[in-house]
Amino acid sequence: MAAQVHIPSPLLTLTEGKSEITVDGNDVKEILESLEKQFPGFKERLFDETGTLRKFVNLYINQEDIRFLDGENTEIKDGDEVSIIPAIAGGR
Repeated sequence: MAAQVHIPSPLLTLTEGKSEITVDGNDVKEILESLEKQFPGFKERLFDETGTLRKFVNLYINQEDIRFLDGENTEIKDGDEVSIIPAIAGGR
């Protein structure tokens, strides 16, 4: 299935400045593997050395947090939108 992935500003250097990328995959895991194949080094920015999604990285499918769905095994349907949202901290 083809999904539209929204890339956050901190990762634009990896995607040659592209903020939206269409990739194929049946689930979130395959979508992320497709991104890694197109843009080597992408996955290491999202996952730690044990292969676990970093705590400050949030993934959404059609505005639903994958943590409340089936995690990386969440199925992708044709035309779904995947958003990668880095957590923001700081302020007063």
